[in-house]
Amino acid sequence: MYLKPPTLTRKVINPLARRFRTGGVADLTVTRRHSGTPQHVPVIPVQVATTRYLVCPYGDSDWVRNLRAVGRATLREHGHTRAFSAHEVPTADRPAIIAAYLESVHNSDVKRCFDVMPDPTDHPVFSLDGPAGTSPAPAP
Repeated sequence: MYLKPPTLTRKVINPLARRFRTGGVADLTVTRRHSGTPQHVPVIPVQVATTRYLVCPYGDSDWVRNLRAVGRATLREHGHTRAFSAHEVPTADRPAIIAAYLESVHNSDVKRCFDVMPDPTDHPVFSLDGPAGTSPAPAP
């Protein structure tokens, strides 16, 4: 399932969030699975214990499908870019990560996605593991 973000979010808020990195926003760059070109997306990483995660509030978005396909990307935050490999978290392990994510997010449009799609299976979650190509971190 996929909820398309509102036009205001896509056309105004996301570009501003990527540019100014407000509210914990980082810039995810993942290679598109068909064209091989880079896709830049604002995301809000969340830390649970010693592992960082990416949660997609909108469901199976393009960046999720691209990350599943290539398994690696870069994340730019606080002036630093870090390459990582990503591993999708099993559905049973998602609720605690999603709860931590919701505590860290201050965007009502993002939070509304979890009201519309309350099932953790609707929200892909990826663990961010060391440099691209390293083994996955244990689930929380």
